[in-house]
Amino acid sequence: MAKSKCSNNKKVSYISVPSQIINTLSSSSLQSLLLSPKKPSRKRLFSFKSSRLCFFILFLFGLIGMLKFGYNLDPVIPFYPYPCATTEAKDLISNGYSKSELAVASAGGGNVEKVEVFNATGESQPFISNGFSKSDVGKGPNSEIEFWKQPDGLGYKPCLVFSRDYRSASERVVKDRTRYLMVVVSGGMNQQRNQIVDAVVIARILGAALVVPILQVNVIWGDESEFSDIFDLEHFKRVLADDVRIVSSLPSTHVMTRPVEGSPPLHVTPQWIRGHYLRRFNREGVLLLRSLDSRLTKDLPSDLQKLRCKVAFHALRFAPPILELGNKLAERMRSKGPYLALHLRMEIDVWVRTGCLPGLSHEYDEIVRNERKQRPELLTARSKMTYHERKLAGLCPLNALEVTRLLKALGAPKNARIYWAGGQPLGGKEALLPLTQEFHQFYNKEDLALPGELEPFANRASVMAAIDYIVSENSDVFMPSHGGNMGHAIQGHRAFAGHKKHITPNKRKMLPYFLNSSLPEAEFNSIIKELHIDSLGQPELREGFQHDHIETDSFIERLKLFGKYIEFEPFNNQ
Repeated sequence: MAKSKCSNNKKVSYISVPSQIINTLSSSSLQSLLLSPKKPSRKRLFSFKSSRLCFFILFLFGLIGMLKFGYNLDPVIPFYPYPCATTEAKDLISNGYSKSELAVASAGGGNVEKVEVFNATGESQPFISNGFSKSDVGKGPNSEIEFWKQPDGLGYKPCLVFSRDYRSASERVVKDRTRYLMVVVSGGMNQQRNQIVDAVVIARILGAALVVPILQVNVIWGDESEFSDIFDLEHFKRVLADDVRIVSSLPSTHVMTRPVEGSPPLHVTPQWIRGHYLRRFNREGVLLLRSLDSRLTKDLPSDLQKLRCKVAFHALRFAPPILELGNKLAERMRSKGPYLALHLRMEIDVWVRTGCLPGLSHEYDEIVRNERKQRPELLTARSKMTYHERKLAGLCPLNALEVTRLLKALGAPKNARIYWAGGQPLGGKEALLPLTQEFHQFYNKEDLALPGELEPFANRASVMAAIDYIVSENSDVFMPSHGGNMGHAIQGHRAFAGHKKHITPNKRKMLPYFLNSSLPEAEFNSIIKELHIDSLGQPELREGFQHDHIETDSFIERLKLFGKYIEFEPFNNQ
């Protein structure tokens, strides 16, 4: 038993130990029991300041490693890659077109990397991310390979993962049976397509079911196709089942309801839509909207922008017969290597609408002028500008000679296989002579189709435009001679599919050099290449959007930047 006594301010401890144990211990051992051991002194290897320095160095190395290997940056870029890993990538992103449900090229630093693409049956087929099949790589001069090389996507990939709030609201939206949105869409196929995309988003904003859109008969082309004639309706419903309920017609409870009608102004916000329609919509139950072209703002919240992309590049798949034929033509173009798709805007209505002249001859210029006088309502360009002012401002379509010079300057090989999309040009084959004389492998759908293949779609301009879309979207390089719905739609689609090469002619800056006949060809080519170094389909920083369009730009013009989750943004059939 231990006892303590205090004397002279010292604390002394006594320990009772059995005698048997004491006899076995030496005096030194006893002493060690009585005295408390001293703690060994420890030298400080690092001062506080030096340890902070080491921690900072380790943090710096970790940060550099993360940037280099985790995000694959080269070495400093003006974009923050927004990787969006999702187990639903194939299901969400597949576009249903030709060989790719989706082929997203990885962003290597100029290396040729294999990616897997899928045909319509889901079979994997190997291709190279620069547009060549394996057998083509290494063939031909460097300039040819350079022309087919794909832009660096900087790691941007589609991201269609919606927020928790969006997903939690979806159950309420798709179960609603009180509100039904009806829309009438007008224009050519691509213009109608853009309006359908915005109709789905508006239905989501209002928490309503969407009745399958009505396609207004086109007065210019006389195409009476319905939605299911152009698009795969069941696929459309199935893909959007978790976002918006799609119904084929109004239910019996709402058939006799007089709908609230409206036509929104340009570039309205979700708040505007709710403020102007929701109260009456709740009361009546049916809302009918017309003229949706460019009505919805490009600056939507993230979830609604993602929905826009989901509709445009996944839900709106073409009907099986159209898709099958479009795939066949694309395969025939690709059978002998990579190919270029040109969207040529050289039809008479394009020259009339833009206030421009084809430059073929005085006779054809007079035809355009007379048509414009007889139908002044077709002129959508600024009427006070002369033809030459429009031309120098970059507002006119390129003619065949200008397209040829541009392609040659950008390094297109003479043996390039070219698919040209578009309607019959004013002047017929004569209008295309500069292209056909320079590039001998020059085809359109009529050249590629076997006898009878196009017959079921005769006199159906929307179907023909859909076939052009499929073959063009699957090309290795795409270039439009002018803006318009199809050009903007494919630009967005190719960005969504991994930033496939898309040449945007810089008409305003390049045309002065086209007019300078004293410029040596080598110098001309060098200047044109330099002007287009940033116009090849690579990701762009999104800038402010001006609303005073020369033409009626529509939805897909907003989709140019499909990078982060891919964000992007006007009267004719193509």
